[in-house]
Amino acid sequence: MEWEDGRQEGNIEDRRGMGPVGVVGGGVGAVVLAAIGYFVFGIDPRATLQATQQLQEPAAVQQEGARGRVTDQEGRFVDVIETSNRDVWTPILAQEGVRYRPPRAVVLYDRATPTGCGTGQSAMGPFYCPADQKVYLDLSFWNELESRFGAKGRFARAYVISHEIGHHVQTLLGTSDQARRLGARGAESGSVRLELQADCYAGVWAAHAGEASGGKIVIDRDDIRDGLGAAAAVGDDTLQKETQGQVVPDSFTHGTSAQRMRWFTRGYDQGDPAACDTFSAERL
Repeated sequence: MEWEDGRQEGNIEDRRGMGPVGVVGGGVGAVVLAAIGYFVFGIDPRATLQATQQLQEPAAVQQEGARGRVTDQEGRFVDVIETSNRDVWTPILAQEGVRYRPPRAVVLYDRATPTGCGTGQSAMGPFYCPADQKVYLDLSFWNELESRFGAKGRFARAYVISHEIGHHVQTLLGTSDQARRLGARGAESGSVRLELQADCYAGVWAAHAGEASGGKIVIDRDDIRDGLGAAAAVGDDTLQKETQGQVVPDSFTHGTSAQRMRWFTRGYDQGDPAACDTFSAERL
């Protein structure tokens, strides 16, 4: 994947080096993030909540990190991918009469940080918080993505970032609210369809990234293979088999490996978010 000459808007909030600091309150937000850690990356939610409680012992609330462009390679990569998503989604949503507003920031942090959804921790992996409309990312996750999940290559990382920005697109379109309404009908009706749509949106981004960047971002077939590998690695069935030794379909929240690959491929092949309507699909 070629990305080094890609455009940067500097929509980065850099909290790296600030250290984990206590957060005022935890409650539901901490529970939600514990669930994210468990369902996405196989983290025991009890361990997550215990760490959250430790972080919430008397301490100062963390200040906002430095805003703007960053100079290190990994930070620049995140900036380029976020900016590329902006360049792709702005004209696509404009055709539907929707103004694309980028996430308020992509927050780079170490270990743990306060968020609008509770305490974010590196063990949870990247996530999007709809309450503050920010994407949170501890860059050490890239090591986990390769060593634990076997998802290598720059594009695997770009897929992860674009999936989270896909959740922001859902917030702009009101799809997240739709998923919550459907949630009462079962996990597959709500969260699974929401996550698979974000996978599909990541594919839509990949389909248009080259053209939207004026050829400065180049994605080839090997890159798409890396993206599919990342999608497969974080399927509910794959993670449950690894962490629990068995697969429990009723507890799925993100979809199987096959489903995540299928919807990413659908978005990439068609390049049209209308093809990502997982909520109307009879077969996921």
